[in-house]
Amino acid sequence: MSKKIGLHVGGRRFDVDVEDKFADFLQKQMIKDFNMEGNNDIKILLQAYVRKNHDLYMQNEKIEEMLAKIEK
Repeated sequence: MSKKIGLHVGGRRFDVDVEDKFADFLQKQMIKDFNMEGNNDIKILLQAYVRKNHDLYMQNEKIEEMLAKIEK
């Protein structure tokens, strides 16, 4: 089953279909990053993209650190 989540960016509405299990997580994250009731400009979208990639980078750094400890 899938769920549709919508977001306005640059005056246009974008809808994405995602699996129910992921939809709840995604919606909570989008509420933190975007104005879900109104329009978001491109700058907001870019800032969210960079922030999420930084989170992913930090997560990968921690994983690599843990793997290095395990391999010793």
